[in-house]
Amino acid sequence: MIKDSQNLVYTDGIDLVTFGQRLRHLRRMRGLTLAELGERIDRAPSVLSLMENGRREPKLSLIEQLAAALSVPVTELLSRQPPSRRAQLEIALADAQQDPSYRRLGLPQLKIGARVPTDVLEHLVAVAAELRTQQSKPAATPEEARAANAALRDAMRERGNYFDLIEREAAGTLRTVGYSGGALSQGMLIAVMNHHGFAIRYVQDLPRSVRSLTDLRNHRIYVKQEPVGADSPRAVVLQALGHFLLGHQVPRDFADFLRQRVEVNYFAAAVLMPETAVAPLLDQAKKGRDLAVEDLVDLFSVSYEMAAHRFTNLATHHLGLPCHFAKNDASGIIYKAYENDGVIFPADPSGAIEGQRLCRQWSGRQVFGAADRFSPYCQYSDTPSGTYFCVAQVDPRADRGFAITLGVPFEHSRWFRGREATTRTHSACPDGECCSRPPAALAERWEGQAWPSARAHSHILSALPAGSFPGVDDADIYEFLDHHARD
Repeated sequence: MIKDSQNLVYTDGIDLVTFGQRLRHLRRMRGLTLAELGERIDRAPSVLSLMENGRREPKLSLIEQLAAALSVPVTELLSRQPPSRRAQLEIALADAQQDPSYRRLGLPQLKIGARVPTDVLEHLVAVAAELRTQQSKPAATPEEARAANAALRDAMRERGNYFDLIEREAAGTLRTVGYSGGALSQGMLIAVMNHHGFAIRYVQDLPRSVRSLTDLRNHRIYVKQEPVGADSPRAVVLQALGHFLLGHQVPRDFADFLRQRVEVNYFAAAVLMPETAVAPLLDQAKKGRDLAVEDLVDLFSVSYEMAAHRFTNLATHHLGLPCHFAKNDASGIIYKAYENDGVIFPADPSGAIEGQRLCRQWSGRQVFGAADRFSPYCQYSDTPSGTYFCVAQVDPRADRGFAITLGVPFEHSRWFRGREATTRTHSACPDGECCSRPPAALAERWEGQAWPSARAHSHILSALPAGSFPGVDDADIYEFLDHHARD
């Protein structure tokens, strides 16, 4: 169980308020009272009442009992979609009353009872949304953004970067089109989108501030044709669909925005590299001591970055392997990272690692000096937290080369292809004397004699742009939709 920044309780990513609404809706549809449903599952009505009001977390066994008593699949109860427009409005108004812009009005809490007319709820929700828009502040200062990223990374570590409910959603999506294995074809992708009522439109004039744009009125997903990779059209289209299938609402804050990004990226990877296909493959490769990220790249036609990410989703859950992942540029600046194997990334005082610089001795830096940086580069790295076996590769398709690293503790290297590597480096970072300071003789020669003109990362110095979706130009996307709606 985790809590988000507005104290809404989630179980494995499920909003308990929505779960309660669905439970109440299904119970009433069958003409059951709380007492009658309680008798069927041997639970007190008060327990069911707490669940219907989103105040009690149900165990999976109880969810299964409820589904059986109500004659519905478990997935019906666990769906993230509110059961009705009325329920959606009640949830939206409850959320709105927790928003700082609403609280600043000093109004008493409005109890949303059955006697409040639906049209009144419509008005209140619309007014609350406009209030939040009018008082919109930058999505996050740099400090808030880094803190949100650090908190999200902690939550991912606690669950081994495995999201069971998203795996199930992805598997259900593939079942609808009869997926039987291998890379997801363009035809199958179109079939998935058609099944959910969406059409794909490839355009060249997509606004620069978005990766995709979904027209909810005409059920179209606009995407720009790009090379195969982590942001290839297949992945971007599936990420857009993921927002819809995972029941995402307009982000409440930057932390919610980040959570949604992680979830839809996970969903896209889980569709492109299904658990039912990848887990047995990895298990067999482990038994043969031949684990390799590049096999996923070849079999499922995805980028090395997406394949390495996907490996972290399944390695701990299915193989019992702790691991770490990093994406950095040639100067060592970290753009993404994840770990549950004890490796210590450099971090600022808030715990954020994005924007920090990797040690020169780590594989993510060493690969840039390799004879073939675009092929897997293997090495062992001795660090203050232990010795790690790491495989790094540079993605040649990015504007700037980014190194993608997957690493595991030394004792797990025996399962991997490339374990016979003889390269071994020693790192004292992030706290010891290592590469953060120049050698004494070099410093003595040049200290006080150098004056660099730094390349300023101006985006680090400013707050993120205002709006629910940081950096998105609303006028740009509305003009685009207006133009293409006439096609």
